[in-house]
Amino acid sequence: MSTYLVTGGAGFIGSHLAEELLRRGHNVRVADSLITGKRSNLDHIPAVDFREGDLANEAFAREVVEGCDYVLHQAAIPSVPRSVKDPIASNRANVDATLNVLVAARDAGVKRLVFAGSSSAYGNTPTLPKSEDMPSNPLSPYALQKVIGEQYLQMFTRLYGLETVSIRYFNVFGPRQDPTSPYSGVISVFATALLENRPAKIYGDGGQTRDFTYVANVVDGVLRACEAPGASGEVINVATGGRISLNELYAEMKKIVGATVDPDYQDGRQGDVRDSQAAIDKAKSILGYQPIVSFEDGLERTIEWYRTTPAAATAANA
Repeated sequence: MSTYLVTGGAGFIGSHLAEELLRRGHNVRVADSLITGKRSNLDHIPAVDFREGDLANEAFAREVVEGCDYVLHQAAIPSVPRSVKDPIASNRANVDATLNVLVAARDAGVKRLVFAGSSSAYGNTPTLPKSEDMPSNPLSPYALQKVIGEQYLQMFTRLYGLETVSIRYFNVFGPRQDPTSPYSGVISVFATALLENRPAKIYGDGGQTRDFTYVANVVDGVLRACEAPGASGEVINVATGGRISLNELYAEMKKIVGATVDPDYQDGRQGDVRDSQAAIDKAKSILGYQPIVSFEDGLERTIEWYRTTPAAATAANA
């Protein structure tokens, strides 16, 4: 049994990580400022040691890391539009806090730190799929901040011997993703709108493509990264390796739900990437990773959760 710190553990992905770690019998501590996370995401797993605070505060970062074997650093303000609007606040949450956690992990003798990276690091490079050896080309402050985080991790591994792994996420979706946030994932927004038979917004022409990845796949990849030999110092994509356009996604969800409304097209957003698809060969070879839930199955599970969960319906109508 090990002790894991999940920063941002009251958020969407973080709460799924905390849940699976507890299911496996580990001790779990969660640190979250609750700026974007929700305490209610952890209500079903009361055994979590929850600590509320800001990781950009060095003392708090040291406090929550102390005594932990592994750190899963998920805490961030995960939004391209928000980073464009307020790059200073975004930098504080995504860079300053990451550096504090790294220093605290180094000083506390943590076995390994796994970081939530982002496919936004690739930018609009035309080559598909995106492989980890491609140069980064961030188009937004958020993307740049995630690249800086990855580089800090690799530097700490080289300079201080702290084992680190960056896992690049590709459009993660699933239960507990907040549909009311203006920065939420598109699948949660589509699901809650279509279940009420009202049009959902699509920014741009809808031809942009994404490698949508069900959250259970990300959880599996991150937990593999905690102990996989040869993973330290690496940047690794975790996704499904496929892609679908927003128009195709909308049509598929519309069919599953039985809705009749067409999308509401809006102007494209600054910093948005046109096409994204992951190469997952590296994850397969280093982590032994294979997607455990297909996109289609994940979509069905997600829509069913929004259909049957009172909290999701309440949020959608808020």
